[in-house]
Amino acid sequence: MIDPHALAEARSLAFHAEVAARIRADASIVDMARARVQQWLSTHPEPAYARSWAELVDGPLEGLTAALLDDGEHARALRQSSPFAGAIDARTRWRIHAEVRERFEAMR
Repeated sequence: MIDPHALAEARSLAFHAEVAARIRADASIVDMARARVQQWLSTHPEPAYARSWAELVDGPLEGLTAALLDDGEHARALRQSSPFAGAIDARTRWRIHAEVRERFEAMR
């Protein structure tokens, strides 16, 4: 049986790995995320995730992409509230979704 939580975590990491690759090719993606984070901070300035994302999107790209690829607990928590929603087209999201599922099914 596939652990749905582990599957969701793996999908999130895979989605954000795609975002990291796209950022390396087009840094303007960060501008979209930065605007979203600023909106979060202007409406709800207290959430720690918003402050953490603000530091990442305002910092060096290397630090941001490293955080997107990090499988540590803090990075996993941050990815649950990602400012990169919409950075990946639907076709790519579904491809990643299917690939991660297939990888999990192969491990059974």
